[in-house]
Amino acid sequence: MANFVFEGKNIYYEDYGHGNPILLLNGIMMSCASWKEFIDPFKADNRLILVDFLDQGKSEHMTEPFTQSLQVELVKALLEHLQIERVNLAGISYGGEIALQFAVKYPECLTRLVLFNTAARTGPWLRDIGDAWNLATASADAYYLTTIPVIYSPAFYTKNNEWFNRRRELLRPVFSNPDFTSAMRRLTDSAADYDVSAEIHKISAPTLVASCEEDYLTPMAEQKLIASLIPNCQRVIIPNCGHASMYEQPMLFTSLVLGFFNNTKTRFEIV
Repeated sequence: MANFVFEGKNIYYEDYGHGNPILLLNGIMMSCASWKEFIDPFKADNRLILVDFLDQGKSEHMTEPFTQSLQVELVKALLEHLQIERVNLAGISYGGEIALQFAVKYPECLTRLVLFNTAARTGPWLRDIGDAWNLATASADAYYLTTIPVIYSPAFYTKNNEWFNRRRELLRPVFSNPDFTSAMRRLTDSAADYDVSAEIHKISAPTLVASCEEDYLTPMAEQKLIASLIPNCQRVIIPNCGHASMYEQPMLFTSLVLGFFNNTKTRFEIV
């Protein structure tokens, strides 16, 4: 719905509702459009902000390699553009990585933090998966088969197999587009050297980390590590769910994020 200029590039964002601001950060293959079903519940009592990172959606594409630190600065610039001093920040996967780095660098801008399906580092296993994704961009079908099934739980993928087959046909021209595939390679490579595991102990904002039992990209051990390193952090485990938790469990995703951000009572004297 709107654009602002960051580092000479037009950045697309959407801004809904009123109240305490919530900024949702996309996963690597997402865009603002990916949140369509979530807009109404999130804007009901909050100001909801969505943004396409560089090389995503309606934001301008890069031409040279970059690192995630550039996306972190994009988030800071967006908040300054919107004159938001403090924000509730939620990220999933790639967006969670940006959120973690933002929380370390700009703690004064953060109210609370929610991380879904997020890792604190790109280890050898995840890096090799990224390399496989990049190699698969040579073929639309190879890219689909390499990237899509693995982000869902087997049960969800099997139950909705007809929908996924239709989706594959819709995505074939997208995954054949060299502009898209080059952007995806840059996005994937931007996370290749990501590692904030030695820094996240500095995060003091109340934090919620969500793990999924059947996440085969960022397994539960990754979120367990995050929760052990951030002092004021709680962790929940979602059973029978894959990496794309917001799509497999949309009501639970919405409830966890809104509940954590909007609960103003932080001390409970039960006994």
